[in-house]
Amino acid sequence: MVLSHVEQEPTKTLGRQAARIVMMLHERGRPLFARADVEAITGLPAKSARNVIAGLVDRGLATRLKPGLFILVPFELGLEREYLGNPYVVARELADTPDYYVSHASAMDLHQMVTQPQLAVFVTSSKAIRPRTVLGTEFRFVRSKPVDLFGIDELWATKTERVRVSDLERTIIDGLKQPEHCGGFTEVAKGYWIRRDDLDTSKLVDYALRLDVGAVVRRLGFMLETFEASASTDVERLRTGLTSSYALLDPLMPAEGRYQARWRLRVNVEPDELHAIVRT
Repeated sequence: MVLSHVEQEPTKTLGRQAARIVMMLHERGRPLFARADVEAITGLPAKSARNVIAGLVDRGLATRLKPGLFILVPFELGLEREYLGNPYVVARELADTPDYYVSHASAMDLHQMVTQPQLAVFVTSSKAIRPRTVLGTEFRFVRSKPVDLFGIDELWATKTERVRVSDLERTIIDGLKQPEHCGGFTEVAKGYWIRRDDLDTSKLVDYALRLDVGAVVRRLGFMLETFEASASTDVERLRTGLTSSYALLDPLMPAEGRYQARWRLRVNVEPDELHAIVRT
């Protein structure tokens, strides 16, 4: 006779101490937490606090995101043991510095400037941070000079957590500087088109001139004229500092196409193509 048995899934159990820690973390708005948070709640020394956290992870009550950083797993996920939470809040914690902001394609996502799901999270920071993948989500960090950390807002990423993010205009400028972090110039142009009624053209020009990157000035001028969005005074401000060198309009596309003297660009995406792309 063959006996059958059903393998039982491990259940998540809460002892008195674990229940108090989970409750207090939620009350303090710290679903993302570190050892110091547990020490503050329990009064335990560091080694004991580490053991308590290890127990939370072992029982599927918390997920380890990186050494020293954990997140509570919501009870409504049942037996699920791995939980990332909001990726932009996690990005803030991974950056671990006040001199950061969510940028490029990720900022475009937060500002509702994209039509495709994002596969990576981009963060700009004044310090060098290695990329890392957490539970299948890739976090990429772009280094910036401290003087270039401007044009930053705070947005609600969740009902209780805010993150620093580039404002609308700075998001466009970052995309023009490094289109490869946004899917190419055409994706930046599409994001511009989606939010065109909310963008301040004068601020765009101010930011481009302040950043003082020739390719940004050239691409912005070309884009504004292509979409007939610029006042002549703004265009002339951009043209004042042009040098004789040429930049590629979209560095993700083949280095081909005509040379346009007005903006010192090699135009590898024609205006009629851009108009067609942004309307799709």
